[in-house]
Amino acid sequence: MSIPYRRDDKLEPGAVEETAPGVRRILCNNPSAFTFRGTNTYLIGRGRVAVLDPGPADEAHLAAILAALRGEVVTHILVSHTHRDHSPGARALQEATGAPMLAFAPHLTPAGEGGEGGDHDFQPDIRLADGEAVEGGDWRLIALHTPGHCGNHLCFALEGSGILFSADHVMSWSTSVVSPPDGDMAAYMRSLQRLQAREGQDRMLLPGHGPAITEPVPFLAALAAHRQKREERVITALANKGRATADELVGPVYGPMDPRLVRAAGRSLLAHLIKLEAEGAVRRDGEAWRPA
Repeated sequence: MSIPYRRDDKLEPGAVEETAPGVRRILCNNPSAFTFRGTNTYLIGRGRVAVLDPGPADEAHLAAILAALRGEVVTHILVSHTHRDHSPGARALQEATGAPMLAFAPHLTPAGEGGEGGDHDFQPDIRLADGEAVEGGDWRLIALHTPGHCGNHLCFALEGSGILFSADHVMSWSTSVVSPPDGDMAAYMRSLQRLQAREGQDRMLLPGHGPAITEPVPFLAALAAHRQKREERVITALANKGRATADELVGPVYGPMDPRLVRAAGRSLLAHLIKLEAEGAVRRDGEAWRPA
């Protein structure tokens, strides 16, 4: 089952799109092999507005957000997770609006312990627990703790709309990198199952990168099947080699790929191996791995 990716995103950086009733999207001009065309910032509500994921520290993007909100009040600055393409812009937006910053927690893995890609300067004013509500004038969001891609990752369900902001847990253009120690493949799969269990509640997923996912049920099923198939390929490749490091398994498991993504693939593959070790399917052998 192949993932029905959506890469047909025509939104220009700085432009404002009415993505759904009460939800606007602004695209940051930070394209890369990991961010697709850039980070999505969402404006939720009218008049009294929540801003979700202000993006990196980018003056042009901040100006676009403030221009789109002219005449309105920002009541909350929400951060889905503390990677550097999502949270650093929150501080400047707070300075411009006075709104509090809300997130699950600061980045959970210290910089010196492998917290790669993390925004270690971010500190939320308010910590959101799993299931906690955030309310504005015409909207109510429920925070869902969905670790895996990042330990403090939150999705947000917009009550009464069928919309789930899936951030980087589920993206429309690609799978998410899961890089240990902050990334955890077992946690990622549990979080994915949690979203699948919401079948019937969410009619649209709005990701951190890429356009909307308008058929969540088959997309989530394909994503879960894809991850399971990759795990099977890891087990097969390791059995064929007998002993190998995660990086040595990238070629046999992934096949030909963009050279810019090889290191990230090795990180996600390592996450699979750690999960398989906990399940008793593989074991560590120094810096390498063997079948159990």
